[in-house]
Amino acid sequence: MKQGKKKAFVLDTNVVLHDSTCILNFKDNDVVIPITVLEELDHFKKGNDTVNFHARAFARAVDELSGDKLFDEGIPIGPDLGNIVIKLDRELHPDIRHSFSSGKPDHQILNTAYWIAKEHPETPVILVSKDVNLRMKAKAVGVMAQDYTTDHVKDVSALYTGKRVRDGVPEALIDRLYKDPYEVEADGFGFEEPPTPNEFMVLRNGKKSALATYDAPTQTMRHVDKTTAYGITPRNAEQTFAMNALMNDKIQLVSLSGKAGTGKTLLALAAALERRGNYRQIYMARPIVPLSNKDIGFLPGDIESKLSPYMQPLFDNLGVIQHQFSESDAKSQRIKELLDEQKLVIAPLSYIRGRSLVKIYFIVDEAQNLTPHEVKTIITRAGEGTKMVFTGDIFQIDHPYLDSRSNGLSYMIEKMKGQGLYAHINLEKGERSLLAELASDLL
Repeated sequence: MKQGKKKAFVLDTNVVLHDSTCILNFKDNDVVIPITVLEELDHFKKGNDTVNFHARAFARAVDELSGDKLFDEGIPIGPDLGNIVIKLDRELHPDIRHSFSSGKPDHQILNTAYWIAKEHPETPVILVSKDVNLRMKAKAVGVMAQDYTTDHVKDVSALYTGKRVRDGVPEALIDRLYKDPYEVEADGFGFEEPPTPNEFMVLRNGKKSALATYDAPTQTMRHVDKTTAYGITPRNAEQTFAMNALMNDKIQLVSLSGKAGTGKTLLALAAALERRGNYRQIYMARPIVPLSNKDIGFLPGDIESKLSPYMQPLFDNLGVIQHQFSESDAKSQRIKELLDEQKLVIAPLSYIRGRSLVKIYFIVDEAQNLTPHEVKTIITRAGEGTKMVFTGDIFQIDHPYLDSRSNGLSYMIEKMKGQGLYAHINLEKGERSLLAELASDLL
């Protein structure tokens, strides 16, 4: 590794499994890969999950860079980039051997960073890991450590909500929104900040108010009416906005964020059933994030029984819709038929790999447990006539290496804002029950 003012970033395995192209994101600084990382990646090479694809892609990328100096001072990663070097394991440094055991991969990675820092005091050495515990251990022995922040959202508090409230709107404009053609030129509202495509508005003046959305092609504010979908009627303005986006086939990508009980999944499923005639299949999926980081293999039974607990919340929402009707009702019977004919499918997200997503109403639940790369992979599979809906709570994450700033749902909301095919709404008011609302706010 070359000496100088450049930094040396030592990567943990979870960074590579999060983003196989990570070595391209450190500018002209050097990247160090402990041999332990390659050994851990070897365990992830087989499989069809995203981490398996990242492991294989990274191995191929490093193999293409192979050279005589890869294990010495390193070789160039590419134009305007630094060098990449692979470091073999060494005995734990005398300074830290009494604090850490040598048999743990994390400690070997930390040991590599510590040796480099001691042997090259003129070079800032930074351990990059998505494991907060490893970062804390590094800082405890004087090694700088940080999360992998390339795909982080800068400020969650400023994240696009998809809606705004405007007071003092002239009564004449509000009245016009209720009359055919139920639209008014946006210029007349005098917005300080121009509205974004498909942004929703609560327009008020005293006792008069109207719900509207901005239609970018015509540059008009269009009236948003409360719409019932498969027996589910919105209970507040936010849900009305959400239902409008979910029922609009021109909006091909929708995201709904909000805490538990705000109706995200229920609204999405009801809208999908209502619009079923325009799609050949409804597909509901969610990522499998085992509790306490235990693999599903520890659960008893076959694969179907193992996955059933993770899919149950989706069936619960379907049950809410179905139980509005008597068993003999045509709509209740239709839901049973859709399930039997596999026109309505509820399955783990990993099952979509290899599928052709053409003319499908595709709902991804718990999207906050996806990485930005996983969200991109899913959206890029959308074929002609497919509508995609992502729902989730960016503040309730089960994934061990994601948070409110680094998850795929937050990333998508920030990056897709302003696109004509996209609409987002953040649901704030809980509608499950007074008890659920109280618990969500206070506990």
